[in-house]
Amino acid sequence: MKILAGIILIFLFYILIEIYWETHHFVITRYEVKSQKLSKDMKKKKVVFLSDFHNQNYGEKSIQLVETIQKEQPDLILIGGDMLIGNSKTPYEKALDFVKQLPKIAPVYYANGNHEQRMHEDLKVYGNLYRSYQQELEKAGVIFLMNDTISLDEGKILISGMELPRKCYEKFKTAELTISEIEERIGKSKDEFTILMAHHPVYADCYWDWGADLVLSGHLHGGVVRIPFMGAVISPQYRLFPKYSGGYYQKGEKGIIVSRGLGMHTIKIRLWNPAEVVVFTLQGE
Repeated sequence: MKILAGIILIFLFYILIEIYWETHHFVITRYEVKSQKLSKDMKKKKVVFLSDFHNQNYGEKSIQLVETIQKEQPDLILIGGDMLIGNSKTPYEKALDFVKQLPKIAPVYYANGNHEQRMHEDLKVYGNLYRSYQQELEKAGVIFLMNDTISLDEGKILISGMELPRKCYEKFKTAELTISEIEERIGKSKDEFTILMAHHPVYADCYWDWGADLVLSGHLHGGVVRIPFMGAVISPQYRLFPKYSGGYYQKGEKGIIVSRGLGMHTIKIRLWNPAEVVVFTLQGE
């Protein structure tokens, strides 16, 4: 029994150390995205994708994170939302100080997550907080895609940022999302290669059916705890073992990259689930 108790204590000590490390450090995760919609002659693009920072701190003004991104020399930085915490009593300065440094590295396009969305929609609760945050970042050169689309490479690549209906974030259930609801926000899809930033990955099939070639999502924080060979444990809707939780998932020619995020919110632990900066290359085939 003493041996067993010792083993259990050692394991618990390891778990505590691992949780501490994962809540204070991040890793770089790399993917290659190829598409027949893109020309073989197109210069390979390096994209940094960031999501779910939630006012985390990686050194003063997150300098460790900024320097890591800078070393990657990306062509583009895409932000998938929830960089701050949508709480009127929680300052957003950590998110602001971090994000406003990024346009000095590469063009930055920012799509809202559920935290930013509720802040700018619920003016009675949050007042002018979100607008102040947005204006500061726009002054720094950040471009917000709030149900909007921009084109790159002379229109060969489209990037859309969509805010989901609020019902999609309700706890304990998964609301239906329809193609018409997507079209009400960002219009009909086009033939060009389309990147859709939509915060919740559970609707991947609907995004693909709409016409997205590559979806960028976050929201699930990697499932908080990841079990080897099984994946994420729980989603923000408190659903067990969510299908798309962290990684690059493909369905035919289409795909979705789900970031495990950079911070924490409701459940402030990570286990076998380090925070991450996603770096992917985009090229034709």
